[in-house]
Amino acid sequence: MLELAGLYVFATSGALMAVSKGFDVVGIVVLAMLTALGGGILRDLIIGATPPAAFTDVTYLVVPLVAAAVTFFAHRLVRRLTFTMLVFDAAGLGLFCVTGTLKALEFQLGPLQAVLLGVTTAVGGGVLRDITARETPALVQVDTDLYAIPAAAGAVIIAVADRTGLPIPGFAVGAAALVFAFRVTAMLRHWTAPHARHQETGDSTP
Repeated sequence: MLELAGLYVFATSGALMAVSKGFDVVGIVVLAMLTALGGGILRDLIIGATPPAAFTDVTYLVVPLVAAAVTFFAHRLVRRLTFTMLVFDAAGLGLFCVTGTLKALEFQLGPLQAVLLGVTTAVGGGVLRDITARETPALVQVDTDLYAIPAAAGAVIIAVADRTGLPIPGFAVGAAALVFAFRVTAMLRHWTAPHARHQETGDSTP
């Protein structure tokens, strides 16, 4: 259920970006599908879960298509809601970092590897969306609000809960909600990751 919810909200964020860029219906569907499925496909290929779930369960294709259709017909409303796209992206980030970590743990990967795959699942689709839409990916934008760090925090919570035998269902929902709140707060307060300090060269050329 978490993964299906993540598919819908991530697909909506991709479709919203396509609408904001003035893409036609094909572009809206492409960005919705890339955003929703890109990170999960990459995760499945890495862990050897082939064919990826997106190609074995039609639900994984239908959900992004529904999200794209809803966005297409509601474009007059969503065109004005730039922040809405970021909120849907934050929701997808929280849901996918949890489901990605859980699937990696199911395949007997270690906690660190599971965290890395959880983050990959969460940010992969967004990176593909931004590249396709000719945007600098939010993951590597200069002075971007925290993006990968909230996803990593959620993935760590799941890995620790699994390692210590804590009840996973409750922690999964809680971690997804925490990542969502973390990301939205970072956007509102413009929290950014630390930067490396640049050494002054002492060049006195006028």
